[in-house]
Amino acid sequence: MDTQTRPVGTMNSRQRVLAALRREPVDRTPVCNPTSVATVELMDLVDAPFPDANRVPELMARLAATGHTELGFDSIMPVFSIIQESSALGCKIQWEQKDNWPTVKMREPIFQDVQDIRIPPDLLTHQDTRCVLEAIKILRKEFGNEVAIIGKTMGPWSLGYHCFGVEPFLLLSLDNPGKTKACLEKLKAVTVEFGLAQIEAGVDALTLPDHATGDLVSGEYYARYLRDLHIEFAQRLPVPLILHIRGKTEDRMEYIAQTGMSAFHYDSKNDPQESMRIMRNRTSLVGNINNPETLFSKGPEEVRKEVYQNLNAGVQLIGPECAIPLQTALENLKEIPNAVRDWHKERAAKN
Repeated sequence: MDTQTRPVGTMNSRQRVLAALRREPVDRTPVCNPTSVATVELMDLVDAPFPDANRVPELMARLAATGHTELGFDSIMPVFSIIQESSALGCKIQWEQKDNWPTVKMREPIFQDVQDIRIPPDLLTHQDTRCVLEAIKILRKEFGNEVAIIGKTMGPWSLGYHCFGVEPFLLLSLDNPGKTKACLEKLKAVTVEFGLAQIEAGVDALTLPDHATGDLVSGEYYARYLRDLHIEFAQRLPVPLILHIRGKTEDRMEYIAQTGMSAFHYDSKNDPQESMRIMRNRTSLVGNINNPETLFSKGPEEVRKEVYQNLNAGVQLIGPECAIPLQTALENLKEIPNAVRDWHKERAAKN
């Protein structure tokens, strides 16, 4: 039996998640959603549809809770989208309907240069950031210390995409590293302020998405622009941080392991065994069940296979690789905790 899952007595969901984020022994591997597991079916079940569930605290909390009450996950994540801070900064948002995600209108950037960056005084009282803070308070009151509540604060690279546009920001990073770093230095205040506010509201951990994705940004770029900032976030935000970056990211996992982040939420494009080898128990891994092919397009048997692959590799927390497609079947999501429990039963029977 591996050291991460040796007998330690029965844990509740919150204890299980926090122990795994610290790479301490757990009674079983936790099922964790650092990003969204909301679906249209769950929206209908609790009458909390998009876009309102992104803007009304009571609806946000009600929909988020289904990740635990209906799906059986050990964590609750109330921040379904990546637009809350950007909306508060002044970005234009396409709110869509319940079957689609709200998105930033990145073809209408609000900043052109570093001197344009302004953090508005109502950053934490704007409707879309206040919604998150109030939803966290509701969830903490409802669930107490039984379930891990995970917040989300966007990293400055992601905010750069939203505020400058993806292509202009990437071109800036190529042409003017100094100015790019100056932009990140200014935008990091949003990451820290919103993160601290969520900690005060009651989160146990924070997901920190910083979309230096594998198909757009190299590992060397991560080291140049983001490693030191992520070290700073790990020092300034006094809860476990779960870094989230999409794509094939094995080329930067060594750098990520140096940041002090508690966990890395990693993509299905990365091999679990190789990812665990690189991390060497310095940073927990969370993931990496494939979204578009497995959870959305296949069935429980294929979901179970991917869960077992991660467990066999020693991955500390199991869950989808990113925010799931909104039309994902609930039976596939429920199969994740079912498979985790069965794997542990099979291991116990062999020992």
